[in-house]
Amino acid sequence: SLPAKLINGGIAGLIGVTCVFPIDLAKTRLQNQQNGQRMYASLSDCLIKTIRSEGYFGMYRGAAVNLTLVTPEKAIKLAANDFFRHHLSKDGKKLTLLREMLAGCGAGTCQVIVTTPMEMLKIQLQDAGRIAAQKKLMAAQAQLSSSPAAAAAAEPAVETRTTATQITRELLRSKGIAGLYKGLGATLLRDVPFSIVYFPLFANLNKLGQKDPNVKAPFYVSFLSGCVAGSTAAVAVNPCDVIKTRLQSLQRGVNEDTYSGILDCTKKIWQREGPTAFFKGAYCRALVIAPLFGIAQVVYFIGIAEFLLDMLPKHRA
Repeated sequence: SLPAKLINGGIAGLIGVTCVFPIDLAKTRLQNQQNGQRMYASLSDCLIKTIRSEGYFGMYRGAAVNLTLVTPEKAIKLAANDFFRHHLSKDGKKLTLLREMLAGCGAGTCQVIVTTPMEMLKIQLQDAGRIAAQKKLMAAQAQLSSSPAAAAAAEPAVETRTTATQITRELLRSKGIAGLYKGLGATLLRDVPFSIVYFPLFANLNKLGQKDPNVKAPFYVSFLSGCVAGSTAAVAVNPCDVIKTRLQSLQRGVNEDTYSGILDCTKKIWQREGPTAFFKGAYCRALVIAPLFGIAQVVYFIGIAEFLLDMLPKHRA
């Protein structure tokens, strides 16, 4: 039933996000740093520096937004894909690849209703620590150089912690509902191709583990299929994710570029950072998406009740 699908999709999202959020934070910070302003060399370097400067829970900045909104997001995405697959099938016959891709396209389009404001708020909170650390470093360098110009450029390294509620209120006050949907085009540019690649790939990989078309694949097959399909789709659309992250960042580090739109952002990244910049954080994103969608598909397709029962010893009367 639809309510069961929505509940399973929501639970899947909560479990997945809790497991992989620190990697997602590192991905955002790696994607946002520009040439000449690099704070982190790699995923591990980012996480170590984050723990040292912000504590263990610094890795979970912005997690509350994700945990609040990931339930409707994942529920909409998974249920919409099922809805479109059902209506695109002819008399219960097997879907063609094109129809599977169209169903994925519909699912990706529906989910941005929740995804865009969720990502918008999450990125501000995730990247705040990077900007504060950059200002602190520049202030220290200015003191060492004793240069008046450098000292003037370096702002005090005082980080004002804001909450998602404060950011939301400010955006609504200054820009209305459109403020929460900044980067909507870039989000569509990322999520629609992702779903077009992910859902057909998952469905076909999952079928390989089905001994009978009418019997569900074992949970480990669904998990591995979700991991492989998720990581493949994530890397494929990473350039769009970099553009989306840059456009949705309201605060910039010192001497970092600002962008007026998708084309302007693409042009500046290509000219000033090179084509490899479009794959910043790609391995982080793959590490986030693989278990996230692996867990999501297990819980969603098997159902949380069946999944938990499958993990427990079976008692016979």
